[in-house]
Amino acid sequence: MKLLYNIALLSSFILMSCKDKDSVPETPSPLISTDTTSTTVDLSNATPIVIDANTQYQTIIDFGASDCWTAEYVADYFNDAQKEQAAKWLFSQEIYNTGNPAGIGLSCWRVNLGAGSASQGSDSNIDDETRRAECYMRANGTYDWTRCDGQQYFMQKAKEYGVPHFLLFSNSAPIYFTKNGLANMKYSGEKCNLKDDCYDDFAEFLATTTEHFTNEGYNITYIDPVNEPQFDWNDGQEGSPWENENVAQIVRELNSSLTSRNLSTQILIPEAAKLTCLYGGSEARGNNQLDAFWNSSNTSTYIGDQDHVAKIAAAHSYWTFTTNTDLTTIRQKAADLAAQYGLNVMQTEWSMLDAAPEQSAGFPASYDEATKMDIALYMGKIIHSDLVHGNMAGWSYWTVFAQEKWSQKNRFYLIRMNAQGDNSDESYGDIKKGGTLTADKNLWVLGNYSRFVRPESVRIDLSGASEMNGLLGSAYISADKQQIIVVYVNMSTSPIVTTTNFANQTEPQTMSVYVTNSTNNLHCTMSNATYNNVLTFSARSVTTIVYNLD
Repeated sequence: MKLLYNIALLSSFILMSCKDKDSVPETPSPLISTDTTSTTVDLSNATPIVIDANTQYQTIIDFGASDCWTAEYVADYFNDAQKEQAAKWLFSQEIYNTGNPAGIGLSCWRVNLGAGSASQGSDSNIDDETRRAECYMRANGTYDWTRCDGQQYFMQKAKEYGVPHFLLFSNSAPIYFTKNGLANMKYSGEKCNLKDDCYDDFAEFLATTTEHFTNEGYNITYIDPVNEPQFDWNDGQEGSPWENENVAQIVRELNSSLTSRNLSTQILIPEAAKLTCLYGGSEARGNNQLDAFWNSSNTSTYIGDQDHVAKIAAAHSYWTFTTNTDLTTIRQKAADLAAQYGLNVMQTEWSMLDAAPEQSAGFPASYDEATKMDIALYMGKIIHSDLVHGNMAGWSYWTVFAQEKWSQKNRFYLIRMNAQGDNSDESYGDIKKGGTLTADKNLWVLGNYSRFVRPESVRIDLSGASEMNGLLGSAYISADKQQIIVVYVNMSTSPIVTTTNFANQTEPQTMSVYVTNSTNNLHCTMSNATYNNVLTFSARSVTTIVYNLD
């Protein structure tokens, strides 16, 4: 005998009627049904969900994205309407009167501190002009704070929109301090490109820059002195290898420089190239970094006693996401070892590098066969895995703006850049002539998390939605205990019906629902509606539910 449940409005969860949009318009036609007639749903195969706010896990710090490198070009060469819209998409927490979010409300803006390769032009060993970066420091040691004006435009916009956290990161020491006078290695062989007598100089540059922007009103929460130390960084962009001993040395110097200025900024390391380097790794350098930096018996590399070092291990989710096993076991290993040292883990940089995820993990047979929604959906699965299996306290994307090229689709951007005159999705023109910006599915899927799971929210227990190729769910309670936010990633090609129960507390009063799928972009399908415990999730979708408790 079928179980039938009389529900109003729930048909709006399976959304097939809205035309695909590149952005959320300010006054779209609402998809929230006003029909009060009954809709019957078969509950015989419904998935039971239980949410328990008494069982708590990590506290969420923030969700972010990086400005490196093309934010500079957008601000300098694109028209005001384009860059203003980009800032709104990235930073706004506004909700339009239709219920749709104006943007994804990032809570962290990651800002690159360039090493000066832009001043060297074609002699920089970086062929792509857009990957060269200015440096605030001049060759004589003085500072020019008018440089990087495009980056500073987006910093200012982030501050105006109320972004609470700013993170400064360095890929290379300024070219005046490097062994080869370049912002990358050019040739292999050196353990680190920083001159042996310039560790204190590099630390002073980082601290001076941090102090400047702090005085300008930016909450510089973190500063990263190194990036992916495992790699040689011979060309292509700014970068330097770092042995663990080198990392420890610059961290100690930077700790002293921050202390001398009475700054509260914390040092975030090691920015491991992949999660496995936290607890192992086969690279030539930068392995076992949790043990190296936070085990006091490793006297040459231990930095756990430095006042400004964050109790966080920062790592990147590259090269560890193509199988379901990697998405679970690698993250669990990193989280378990970090917990032994009293640390959180943060995923601070990801885009879809590497080979395509395997079909066994719910991805199409190849990148050629994947749609942009397939790529964005899989990113949603990675975010879920990092937060649930990796117990991570934050998550950031690399990088915001890029041109789409070489059939890569949306693997490397949140917002697509089209140079003036390039009318297809792919763009090969000169972005210094301006162009247009388009919000991508990646932006809105990230927004399913970043817009609603705010800093100081706490992940709570959710059981019943842990099928890696089916429905995945994670739940969070807001800092003020007034909302429970649940994000579901439905990897299935079919709709999934669920029933939800809340353990150890009264049921919510009202609920709002936001859906991203092939035809909708973070679209509000139900706004402050009366609580209902039966939900139907559309196939291949990411859905956020905000439950209001009082």
